[in-house]
Amino acid sequence: MSYSDYTVGTPVVDKAAPDGPIETRWERRKFGVKLVNPANKRKVKIIVVGTGLAGGAAAATLGEAGYHVTSFCYQDSPRRAHSIAAQGGINAAKNYRNDGDSVYRLFYDTVKGGDFRARESNVHRLAEVSRQIIDQCVAQGVPFAREYGGLLDTRSFGGVQVSRTFYARGQTGQQLLIGAYQALERQVKAGTVHMHTRHEMLELIIVEGRARGVVVRDMISGEISSHLADAVVLATGGYGNVFYLSTNAKGCNVTANWRAHRKGALFANPCFTQIHPTCIPVSGDHQSKLTLMSESLRNDGRVWVPKALGDTRKPKDIPHSERDYFLERKYPSFGNLVPRDIASRAAKEVCDEKRGVGPSGLGVYLDFDDAIQRLGRGAVEAKYGNLFEMYERITGENPYETPMRIFPAVHYTMGGLWVDYDLQSTIPGMYVAGEANFSDHGANRLGASALMQGLSDGYFVLPVTIGDYLASNTLPEVAPDAPEVLEAEAAVKERIDKFLSINGTRTVDSFHRELGHIMWDYCGMERTEEGLLKAIDLLAELRREFWSNVKVPGKGAELNQSLEKAGRVADFIELGELMCLDALHRRESCGGHFRGESQTEDGEAQRDDENFAYAGAWEYTGAGSAPVLHKEELNFEYVHPTQRSYK
Repeated sequence: MSYSDYTVGTPVVDKAAPDGPIETRWERRKFGVKLVNPANKRKVKIIVVGTGLAGGAAAATLGEAGYHVTSFCYQDSPRRAHSIAAQGGINAAKNYRNDGDSVYRLFYDTVKGGDFRARESNVHRLAEVSRQIIDQCVAQGVPFAREYGGLLDTRSFGGVQVSRTFYARGQTGQQLLIGAYQALERQVKAGTVHMHTRHEMLELIIVEGRARGVVVRDMISGEISSHLADAVVLATGGYGNVFYLSTNAKGCNVTANWRAHRKGALFANPCFTQIHPTCIPVSGDHQSKLTLMSESLRNDGRVWVPKALGDTRKPKDIPHSERDYFLERKYPSFGNLVPRDIASRAAKEVCDEKRGVGPSGLGVYLDFDDAIQRLGRGAVEAKYGNLFEMYERITGENPYETPMRIFPAVHYTMGGLWVDYDLQSTIPGMYVAGEANFSDHGANRLGASALMQGLSDGYFVLPVTIGDYLASNTLPEVAPDAPEVLEAEAAVKERIDKFLSINGTRTVDSFHRELGHIMWDYCGMERTEEGLLKAIDLLAELRREFWSNVKVPGKGAELNQSLEKAGRVADFIELGELMCLDALHRRESCGGHFRGESQTEDGEAQRDDENFAYAGAWEYTGAGSAPVLHKEELNFEYVHPTQRSYK
């Protein structure tokens, strides 16, 4: 039986979501949860893995509520989580511009932007909570941009026709994370949160079917230790680094999620990956990561390529009449602010036509000349100055004088561990927050919605819903020498010993780079049945070679970055197989998942709502063994699926 011969299991059902009017579902769910008495909260232990916006906000809020929280991150400080790299902004339905925005419009835009592959209940809650997030962050002192009169400023992002994105120049993620970090450190000082930096989760401990702890490795000393609790929260981000080259920090990985998946947590929609249209193009094989240029730049920047093939003139020497502003031409209603999946495919299309720019031909121009003439250089610099400076430092080109060159790159993953309305996975007692779960964005995330989801889950949703689980279940203390704990520790040590004993001839990085090539070529911006089948075979062979020929120098009981990377790449290879299988089985195009066989006459994504209006949640059955597919049917009562159009 080959890996692609998957079977279909019983449907997976979200039993936590209330029915009735969508406008009141979250309020009714909050009222319906069982509460933990304040005095009892001090007796309850919760583990939070990850300290980005979702994990940092969750740990801080749970600590503030009185729970005993243990927090882990692999960075040397919680504030170095990858959330800090987010640039453009955070969405909220405040309607300060009086431009027609509302909770319902944000809900509608998000469901439509996700190409009708997200749950309505979760998305509406996200839109509701968005308003509270801004108030929370302002109270923390987050320095959002303000208008001349002192009111909070907003700007537009892709896929919408209102200005609902709050921002702090081009460093919004950094400022929001500092706010969460301050709240977290306050609880560390208060003694409600115990912080463990430079620790990586390598296994989930399950006792009597419930998540009760984690096994971690001290990345400095190599010590393996177990930590036990009444519930576990994973807020460990996305898995974009499966492609090797992405805009993610090099440390971003899937290991925590994949360890949970191997223990029974379903993994939903893994093929839903986002390719961001505005990134600095690849410059050579020496690169180990790519750099994002904020989507906010498309507010004032115009995207174009030469109309003529092989036009090698400098951009300033090409007159406007000989430029193809292809997004404005194809999508006049939204212009340069179409959603990311559409903008990325349009850029790929003109480059495939041999009209791309730059040394590789894999690039398009993002030009600010019109904006500078209209607004003045000072105004443009006030909005985007730090982004322009970053671009110039990397490329050596001044974007005030020469258009930026951009090209799509892997940026975000909409797939993740399956969770219900309460953010609980299929393992009781294990909750998943932020990008690590699959719940809110469907097949394509709109710009500036990642920060919104992370803070929504961490500050407002999880602290409410996890209490229902804790109050509803009797959770006896687990002994440190319980068989399940010792078994989990032994599995981690055995895996480490295996890595160190292979002593092959290839480095971990060489395997990761080859994995990235396979994923980008066959499971990137366009997928086909032929290519995906080939990728599954190539990945199976890569997995076999990895486990027989990887070389991991050094020892386990020391700082060993090769060992860290070996564990992450081993999990990435298995994840890559599942992503390709998920893309193969989903014989439709939707959002970031574009099947070459399923497109409209004018090259747009062609959904198949009759056969694929569901979330595909996969059950692990063993490395290389065919997984089991569990479907969660998606029902659209309020935003009825239509052919998505931004023209």
